[in-house]
Amino acid sequence: MTNDRATPDQPGAAPSIAGNPDPQLSADRGPRSRGFARRWRRRIAITTVALVAFGTVSSLGYNAATHRRMAVPVGLTYVQTGDVNTRYRQWGTGGTPIVLVHGFVESADTWQTTAPLLAAAGHRVYALDLDGFGYTQRAAPFDREHQATQLLAFLAALRLDRPVLVGHSSGAAIIATAALRAPARVGALLFLDGDGLNTGAGAKTSLTRLLIKPFRTTLIRLAVRSDAAVRTLYASACGASCPRLDAAGIDQWRRPLQVPGAEESLWAMVTLGVPGLSAEGIAKVATLGLPTAVVFGAEDSSYDPQTPADTASRIGAPAPTIIPGAGHLTPVNSPAAVTAAIVALAARI
Repeated sequence: MTNDRATPDQPGAAPSIAGNPDPQLSADRGPRSRGFARRWRRRIAITTVALVAFGTVSSLGYNAATHRRMAVPVGLTYVQTGDVNTRYRQWGTGGTPIVLVHGFVESADTWQTTAPLLAAAGHRVYALDLDGFGYTQRAAPFDREHQATQLLAFLAALRLDRPVLVGHSSGAAIIATAALRAPARVGALLFLDGDGLNTGAGAKTSLTRLLIKPFRTTLIRLAVRSDAAVRTLYASACGASCPRLDAAGIDQWRRPLQVPGAEESLWAMVTLGVPGLSAEGIAKVATLGLPTAVVFGAEDSSYDPQTPADTASRIGAPAPTIIPGAGHLTPVNSPAAVTAAIVALAARI
């Protein structure tokens, strides 16, 4: 019998797809694949541009709708401190002066529970708004050196002789800087929930470079205008022992971030990072011969558990005071314990 089926070697035979691909098909597949990739890249690029444009327009629109700034409350007390008109509060009229220096995104009002207790214990108590925070006139640069200059000018303006300086959180670096510059003008130093260093909780981040106008303005306003965001940040820093913020409490924390110039100064400080000194710089505090003390909340999540002991050793202070159950905002959650530690330090002058 004759086999009429053609073999691959015979003329007219169909090509073997597995073993012998058609060169023409391979040639066609390359350009088609490259064209497909180009089309998708183009679609992705167009979509990205559209999203950026939409986000920019939305951000600009939101910023325009929320451009009004809050008014500074009336009846505040100010004193001129060099190039800054500094807002401050005072409690008591006699005894050893105590100057309370707040931390990042805080103000003189952070001390409104602790300060009256110190006054009742027989001290003159002062709390100021550092440049860039609260209701103090904003005057750049908003860095550690400038804020320390403001603090020393504050002592001179109110004629405070060798006061106890208490620095909460990043305020520890400010009082340390002031004391290192003019130790004869300082009576004692207390680091409260702060190590004074430029590392750890105060480290600078390069992520701020990714946020440009108008997006950073939008993000700041969204966070500040949200009651939930304010309550969450407060609760995280203060701890379970702090009272829940009511409307007045939210306004106390939020309004200073909504007055004219607040957004610009806040962003400038975020870009700089929380103020601090090197370990070698902080260690120089121990050489000043001043009474020093360190107080931390036991539940302070901003620092490692070893930080209080390390800080006390570094600045030549006795063993640190650890407040049980307290978070980072000890002036708010543990005013009696903070008062006792400050009074004990004042007695050592």
